[in-house]
Amino acid sequence: MNEVYSDGPSQKKIKVDNGSQILNKEHENGDKLKNVENGYQDAETVKHENTGILKKVRIGSRKSQLALFQTNFVADLLKKHYSGIRYEIVSMSTTGDKILDVALSKIGEKSLFTKELEVALEKQEVQMVVHSLKDLPTTLPSGMVIGAICKRENPFDVVVFSPDYRCTNLKELPDGSIIGTSSLRRIAQLKKLLPKLRFENIRGNLNTRFRKLDEDKTYAALILAAAGVIRLDLEHRIQQILTSEECLYAVGQGALAIECKDNDFKTIKLLSQISDEATTLCCIAERAFMKALEGGCSVPIGVCSKLENQKLKLKGGVFSLDGSKSIIEEMTSAIYKEKNVIAQNHYAGITAPHLPHHILNAAENLGKELAKQFLKKGAGDILKEARTSNVLLPPPKT
Repeated sequence: MNEVYSDGPSQKKIKVDNGSQILNKEHENGDKLKNVENGYQDAETVKHENTGILKKVRIGSRKSQLALFQTNFVADLLKKHYSGIRYEIVSMSTTGDKILDVALSKIGEKSLFTKELEVALEKQEVQMVVHSLKDLPTTLPSGMVIGAICKRENPFDVVVFSPDYRCTNLKELPDGSIIGTSSLRRIAQLKKLLPKLRFENIRGNLNTRFRKLDEDKTYAALILAAAGVIRLDLEHRIQQILTSEECLYAVGQGALAIECKDNDFKTIKLLSQISDEATTLCCIAERAFMKALEGGCSVPIGVCSKLENQKLKLKGGVFSLDGSKSIIEEMTSAIYKEKNVIAQNHYAGITAPHLPHHILNAAENLGKELAKQFLKKGAGDILKEARTSNVLLPPPKT
C-alpha cells in the first residue's frame, strides 16, 4: 500500500511503500478494532536499543483524508528512527466530523475533533493519537499529555479563489462577494480589513470545500489553513497568503501533535525523536497565552510566534466578532538564558523531557505574561462579549 504525503515545511512529496510496516485499521463503535488488511497477524514483540521492549504501536486518527495523511506522515517519521516496530493506524469519526451543518463555534462542546480518539487512548486501544494541534483544547483530559510536536508546516491562512474569479487578492473581489470560512478568528479580522465582503460558514473536509467552491457557485473564495492545502498537494490552488498584519493565525496552526498517556514513558521516549524544538517552544507560548485568556473556538484569538537568535517572539490578538474592537500586542523573551526553575510534568499540556526545563518554562511564562498584558487592556471584556454574542456559549473550562 503506497501513501503519498508532504515532508514537512520542505513541501517535497514522498512516496513510501508502507506495506508490512504501516497498517490501516478502522475503529468501530468506540471499542472494536476491525482489520482491513487481509492476512494481518499481530507483530512479535520488538526490542529496540533506545526504547526497550515494545510491541506494535497503534496510532489513532480521524478518518478524513487529511487526518490519515498526517497520521501516515507521523508513522513514517517514527519508522525512520524505529524501523523494527510495526505501526498500525486506527481511524475513527469524531463529533466534529459528524456535525457538518452547524458552525463549530456554535456547537457548544469542547474536544469536537478529539474526544473519541482520547477515549480510545484511555482504553489503551491505541498508544498514541495524531491531531492537528489547533484542534486540541489547552486543557487535556486527566492522564493525557502531548508527547511530541513535529516540525511546523506553514502556519498562515491562505485564500483560494473560485475559478470564476481571476483574482490574486481579496481586495480585488466585487462588493458583496461571499467568502467561505468556519473560523470566527478569520471573520473578525477580515471584517475590519474588508468590510464590503460577506463571510459565511462552510464545513466539511478540504475536498468537500473545494468542490463547493468550484461547483456550487456560492463562494467567491475560501480562507483555509495553508498547512492542510499543502499537505494534500493542492498548493497550486493558493492565490494569496495572508500576512500576520492581515490575519493572525490560530494557536497551534500548522503543527501536528501526538497525544499519549502521561505515564506511558516508553511512548514519550519514542516520540522525543520526532519532536521539533522550535515548534514546541512556539506552541507552548501560544497555548499558554490562550489558556490564560480562557480562549477557544468560540472566541476570536490569533497569534504569530517566531524563535530567532535564541529569542522567542509572541504576537497575539483578541478581536470582537464584528472586528470593531481589537487588542494586538507582542512580547519577546530570551528563553535560553539559564534560570533555576522547578521542573514540571508538562507545559501548556506539552511534555518534552529531552529539552531543558528552563527554556520550556520560559516559553510558557512568555504566553502567560502576554495574556496578563491583554487582560490589563480590557481583553476580558472583549472576549466576554464575544462569548455572549456567539449563542451565549459559556467560557471553556481551563
